[in-house]
Amino acid sequence: MTIVIAQGSDRGSQVTKSSPSARERIVAGAADMISRRGLNATSIRETAKHARAPLGSTYHYFPEGKQQLVTEAVRYTGEWTARNLRKELRAGPVAGLQAFLALWRKIVVDSDFRAGCPVLAVSIEEPAPGETSAVLAAAADVFTTWEGLLADSLREHGAEPERAADLATLIVAAVEGTVAMCRAKRSTQPLDRTAEQLRALILAAVKD
Repeated sequence: MTIVIAQGSDRGSQVTKSSPSARERIVAGAADMISRRGLNATSIRETAKHARAPLGSTYHYFPEGKQQLVTEAVRYTGEWTARNLRKELRAGPVAGLQAFLALWRKIVVDSDFRAGCPVLAVSIEEPAPGETSAVLAAAADVFTTWEGLLADSLREHGAEPERAADLATLIVAAVEGTVAMCRAKRSTQPLDRTAEQLRALILAAVKD
């Protein structure tokens, strides 16, 4: 029953859940489009087409328009990633790191380096007038949640509280930036290099 951001062709959103609702397909489709095309190139009309949903139903579910849809797509991505992190972090921070990296590696590779992280995409593009607060607030909340999950795991495994918080921020920042580098270089080498360095930092923090 895991919901996955679409990772295939641009013909439609792929959501691995039995009978996903139309609304859920649209949100997942928006997340996928943002991950590929960015914020400003994602429209209500194109999202409906991408998700194979009627345009009218898209406006019905999202009466506030694009900002509402994009905000929910960002939250969707954050919640989906957080669920995966919580599950893997039960085995410790190294396992959580590996899962975090593997998650984005799969998206990058399966999309032939066309898709990245929609949360990062909305954070770095200049939004249209009047579309800043809700979307950016959602992105900030997502990053904070991911950092919090990693920091909690690091503390539980012996890292000092301040160091755990700093390292958690570094992990999220490094992985997000590395995903962008992978897309530009069309190679997973940046992820491989980042993985080794972050793993070493985690092991040093929990051993101290």
